Amino acid sequence: MKLFCAQVASVWEDPEATLEKVEPCIAKASREGGDLICFPEQFATGWDPRSTLHVQGINGPIVQRLQSLAEEYSIAILGSFRELTATLPRNSCVVVDAHGSVSSTYSKCHLFSPASEDRTYLRGDTISTFSLGGIEFGLAICYDLRFTSIFRLYADAGVQAVLIPSAWPESRLQHWELFIRARAVEYQIYIAGINPTGMTPVDSYAGGSMVADPTGGLLFHAGRNEELLSCDLDREYVARVRAAFPVIRDRRDDLSSPSEEILKE
Repeated sequence: MKLFCAQVASVWEDPEATLEKVEPCIAKASREGGDLICFPEQFATGWDPRSTLHVQGINGPIVQRLQSLAEEYSIAILGSFRELTATLPRNSCVVVDAHGSVSSTYSKCHLFSPASEDRTYLRGDTISTFSLGGIEFGLAICYDLRFTSIFRLYADAGVQAVLIPSAWPESRLQHWELFIRARAVEYQIYIAGINPTGMTPVDSYAGGSMVADPTGGLLFHAGRNEELLSCDLDREYVARVRAAFPVIRDRRDDLSSPSEEILKE
């Protein structure tokens, strides 16, 4: 299957303008045979955990516009938005299929406490998967990348690729590539990190969107500017890598911590 990643700068807190801006990316990905195009974390507004603007449900205008664009251009779209709940909003992403139907949603499980996400958002508690083009996908968002447990759950669920819409700042960009390649190697899956570029009132972003294959090699690595990049994902390649080097099979789940008596010694 052919995956596109759109490294874009949001029109700050203006979903209509941002969605108009990215429509040519969607059209181009469709023309070039794309099955799925992915955008960064909260791309329609820009990421801001303090903002209460544009908080909306799954049937709100952002997702509705993604649905109409997906149907018009016959391509699946991954987008991210501030999702309305009965209490606090969630930091969520949604996958809309090429017919305009919602096929998967995911809410960020690991909230970024240094920016007070843990106080302004309601955390997610479950992983989410969907199938497209013969690939089983998992979803994560930005800070989730630092926590290996969620990727272990996805590997155990038979996922071949994890998509990670993000707003990873320029100040920690060296961690970004390190974690993406590490997660790919650890679990022998494709990892796609989609990051924005440009300055916002919250932070500075330097792009660096990339896809790592199950060996940790990079299928592409974006620069600092806005870019639309693509690569092919192959489930059979995942199977071959795992068969040739069966790391997951050799994992031990029966290890225990030292007893209290040993620790006291």
